[in-house]
Amino acid sequence: MMKSTAKNIENSQLRGVYLLLFLSGVLAIGGSVVAPQIDGLLLLIGGAAFTCLICFAFYAAVQGMFQRGIFLAAKTAAELSASPVLLTDKNAFVVFQNKAMQDEFGDCLDAPMAQALDDDLIEPLPAIAQILQDVKGNGAASQEFLTDGGQLKVYVRKIGRRYLLWQIQRSEAGSGGAFLPSISVGRHGVILSMNTQARALFGMRVHRLDQIAPINSFRDGQIIELVTKDGRKQTFITKCVARAVGRTEFILVEHQVSDCMSQVDCDSLPIGLLTISREGIITMANSRARKLLNQSDVQGGPLAAYFEGLGRSIPDWISDAYAGRGLNKSEFLRVSRDDREVFVQVYLSRIEDQGTEKLIALLNDATELKTLERQFVQSQKMQAIGQLAGGVAHDFNNLLTAISGHCDLMLLRHDKGGPDYPDLVQIHQNANRAAGLVEQLLAFSRKQTLRPEVLDLRDTLSDLTHLLNRLVGETVSLQLKHDPLLPPIRADRRQIEQVLMNLVVNARDAMANGGKIVIETEKTVLDEPLVRNRASVPPGEYVLVQVIDEGEGIPEDLQQKIFEPFYTTKRTGEGTGLGLSTVYGIVKQSGGYIFVNSEMDKGTTFQILFPVHSGPAISPVAEMPEPVRMPTKAGQGVILLVEDEAPVRAFASRALRLRGYTVIEAESAEAALNTLADGTLHIDLFVSDVIMPGMDGPTWVRQAREMRPDVSVVFVSGYAEDAFGGAAQDMEKVTFLPKPFSLSALTDTVSKALG
Repeated sequence: MMKSTAKNIENSQLRGVYLLLFLSGVLAIGGSVVAPQIDGLLLLIGGAAFTCLICFAFYAAVQGMFQRGIFLAAKTAAELSASPVLLTDKNAFVVFQNKAMQDEFGDCLDAPMAQALDDDLIEPLPAIAQILQDVKGNGAASQEFLTDGGQLKVYVRKIGRRYLLWQIQRSEAGSGGAFLPSISVGRHGVILSMNTQARALFGMRVHRLDQIAPINSFRDGQIIELVTKDGRKQTFITKCVARAVGRTEFILVEHQVSDCMSQVDCDSLPIGLLTISREGIITMANSRARKLLNQSDVQGGPLAAYFEGLGRSIPDWISDAYAGRGLNKSEFLRVSRDDREVFVQVYLSRIEDQGTEKLIALLNDATELKTLERQFVQSQKMQAIGQLAGGVAHDFNNLLTAISGHCDLMLLRHDKGGPDYPDLVQIHQNANRAAGLVEQLLAFSRKQTLRPEVLDLRDTLSDLTHLLNRLVGETVSLQLKHDPLLPPIRADRRQIEQVLMNLVVNARDAMANGGKIVIETEKTVLDEPLVRNRASVPPGEYVLVQVIDEGEGIPEDLQQKIFEPFYTTKRTGEGTGLGLSTVYGIVKQSGGYIFVNSEMDKGTTFQILFPVHSGPAISPVAEMPEPVRMPTKAGQGVILLVEDEAPVRAFASRALRLRGYTVIEAESAEAALNTLADGTLHIDLFVSDVIMPGMDGPTWVRQAREMRPDVSVVFVSGYAEDAFGGAAQDMEKVTFLPKPFSLSALTDTVSKALG
């Protein structure tokens, strides 16, 4: 109800602004009629009001689309996470939760965030309010609470202007020992949470600090009198740990222990704890800290030897902390260890121990938070690069269409023996090579046009064997192993061949001294989801393709980067960095999954999973014919050519006129509709670009067909056919011609469309 009310208020405010601008414009224009002496001024005011209304509405629409894109990217990252993750609006109402969140915390969709934490925290509302305040000031927040079951870690990050990304992690009490009594306290002495030991100590869930002791008595290193279930006792000393602004955690240690920082007590803590001298030397480390640092003994070592990534001198950081500066601010540091990447969130606090001032560092494992953050950033980066690649490819396809098309026109006017003919052939060949590079960009961005058909991979590999043997050379042998009962898949044959060639070439390059490459195919059945890295493969039947080499292997820290565009381990000039990213794009666009397993000096295995095709055989979309020198048959008919790129329009019109067609040109959709306003004009075919400034191709064709329903249309575009499928899927008599196209491809497509 609160969520709906907040959204209704926001929508009411927007409608109020729209209504105010609209009424201002109406009143101003109406006033110009009533008061002609100032009609110019009133018309100016009215025009300005309507202009502001349009601009404001456009801005709101663009912002809405942008925020929706951010939400989808965050949702994708959350779905890939194995940890409980959810998305809320800025008021902490849940709008999405992943499967792990639902399994561990229950269904909290469309509910306030406090409801999800109600079973763990005594007072969830103040805790959530404090987290939201921290996020508002810093863009992110991280807090830990000690609960009955152990630790509850809450990580929050602001996503765009409207959403918050929450990651919640429960960790059970360690098997080695019991936790010390601990309570988390928010503003005004409100107790947010307490662990099992604290509840046992007080005999109940305490809601306010003043129920057990005066609030002002809770200070570092002080012996205080607490009201417990057994009466008042002066047997406890508090250790204050600042978790965040406005929230403090009190760890209660029995006073009978002479040294409150004794190793026994500290090893029972569920958090990493270090004591540090003024010189930056570690004087004590509990078991949790040693585990995070992956060291059996760090006592006596410099703190700077175990951490990196602070951005400033660690000794200066320690000196500032002893001087009382920066104690309420946490830092994210990377642990210097070789086995895996570990990040910790470090809080510094000063204490007094037996009359000596010490600095303690509390270490919280923030690896999951950093991993999720990196996944989200990577998702945004890949989405942005994909959009850029698709846009660049579209523009290049227009240029290549003009270059290749005009080259075809010049080839028509030159004999093979002429002095310019070889140069024209070179231009044509290089234009085709450039088209291949653009196709790689489209494959990476998953915006290429696929022509799927039902394939038996055994036949595909058999046809490809001769070419693959030529690619690997004489020092490398190629071996094929097939499942005799291999089921079919549905994919684009040409693209699957490209995937296999790229993987085989990479395997060859990894074996400088020769070796063996094995390509295996087999049927595999997944009874439960297969989770690998950030991907989750649903249960079902799949065809598994493995490309195995005996090369030098891929280092573990690089395996997550090999599918990124323009990333290559080859020397400068030996690779574009698009090979594996192209493979990844083709596999994903075909509905498959790809993984890599590699060990140094043992080799690499690429595994591809394609869903088994169980439906009827589907004929592939016909390939465009190869370019020919000269049209063999003259055409008849009137064609309306709509193309905003002048060089492409000039080539296409000349090519069609050479074939004998009558061509009427239009540089935009609006110009085409103006031309069609002449009812006496007869048109046999529309040839239109899809993406144009102003009105796009499907939109204007739909309007034109209201007056001319029987006219066929050929859409041409540098984007994939499915990039506009939603806008044209219900249209009849539609043919698609991808750019760049040759003279012969254009004329043959037009001839078929005209029947």
